[in-house]
Amino acid sequence: MNRELIVRSDSNSVDFALLKDGKLIELHRDENEHNFNVGDVLLAKIRKPVTGLNAAFVNVGYEKDAFLHYHDLGPQLNSMLKFIKGVRSGKIKDYALKDFPFEKEIDKNGSIKDVVKPNQAMLVQIVKEPISTKGPRISSELSIAGRFLVMVPFSDRVSVSQKISSSQEKDRLKRLVQSIKPKGFGVIIRTVAEGKKVAELDKDLENLMSKWISMCKKLRNANTPSKVLVELN
Repeated sequence: MNRELIVRSDSNSVDFALLKDGKLIELHRDENEHNFNVGDVLLAKIRKPVTGLNAAFVNVGYEKDAFLHYHDLGPQLNSMLKFIKGVRSGKIKDYALKDFPFEKEIDKNGSIKDVVKPNQAMLVQIVKEPISTKGPRISSELSIAGRFLVMVPFSDRVSVSQKISSSQEKDRLKRLVQSIKPKGFGVIIRTVAEGKKVAELDKDLENLMSKWISMCKKLRNANTPSKVLVELN
């Protein structure tokens, strides 16, 4: 008896077909019920900072506002806000960050009202999908995941997965990534990068940079709120 599983995926659904001796015996469809998948990046709008909660309610296009706590803003919030403003006004046309001057990091114990304002446009990333009556959980500390690497804009830090046990391999990977990573972007080296050559890591990094540039091109004319980067579920 020969069994075969066929998976077909698109942005809205995934079809699973089970064949036995070439004949279809089961068919299932997993549909995406909402447009808020973990990893998606949206150009959102601050609706209301709430000092008592040290958080802001953010319009991401869902029926319920998303909740953004101060600690989920990320230290380089000011740099990100400055970059968005420059891109949307047309003043910034080079989306690489090598010549972009970073702003001072926000105070890790600061107040939400000092860093964001109502109706302000901000890039946010979905970290938890909507559940029941709750809106999605979001962060403004962005990361773009690839096969071997995760690219973090507005950072210069390189870190390695703790699941890679060999200190020699960690050092090797860190040296390789330091030599190829673009300025202004941090990189997290994933566990599956263990043993990989520099050419494979560089290719992954190129793909991530292409995603970043494509996303930035959408910002100029994007409405708020709108999705600017889609991750596969």
